[in-house]
Amino acid sequence: MTRPYHSPRRVREAAETRRDILRAATDLFSANGYARVTVADIAKRAGVAPPTVYASAGSKSEMLHRIISESVERTDAATVVEAVGRTDSLATALTLVANGTRLGNENSQQVIEILFAALPVHEDGEQLWRQSTAQYRQALTAIAESLRDKGFLTAEVSYTTDVLWFCFGFNAWRTLVRECGWSWDDSERWLARQAITIFAG
Repeated sequence: MTRPYHSPRRVREAAETRRDILRAATDLFSANGYARVTVADIAKRAGVAPPTVYASAGSKSEMLHRIISESVERTDAATVVEAVGRTDSLATALTLVANGTRLGNENSQQVIEILFAALPVHEDGEQLWRQSTAQYRQALTAIAESLRDKGFLTAEVSYTTDVLWFCFGFNAWRTLVRECGWSWDDSERWLARQAITIFAG
């Protein structure tokens, strides 16, 4: 019985091809909007044939899901959760949440804009939104649990999570930075103050 052939070089080249395709898709989605981009466009930008795009990265919808998933995975939510667990005051904890979510949104702003542009035209916008926000809300839930366990808040965890999402979710940052033209620094300071006022009230 022969063992399956395994080529590290082939695996590496396949991974590089996939990265090139997803990078091309990200750039095109960002520049032209999800609805206007075709798989043929992505293939041309990446320098491969359309069948290679499907084999390596999937359909256009699957590529969008991959782009968003990989962006979410790059955020350092665990570090923020751990830092909150070491704080000795509610104000300090919420200031850390403001900074952590600011960095995540700032570093992922291209992908977030792709997401918002795709939602109205995507084949399943609701499912796309759930996928895009699930890990974010899970991190906020962990923070809500930490705030409860430390005795800073007594409200239900689900309520605290919802308020944290209101204060620090995608829409909060996008409204201030993109729609209102605020700087990230000003937005961070203002959102931190609002959250502290809400929870300390």
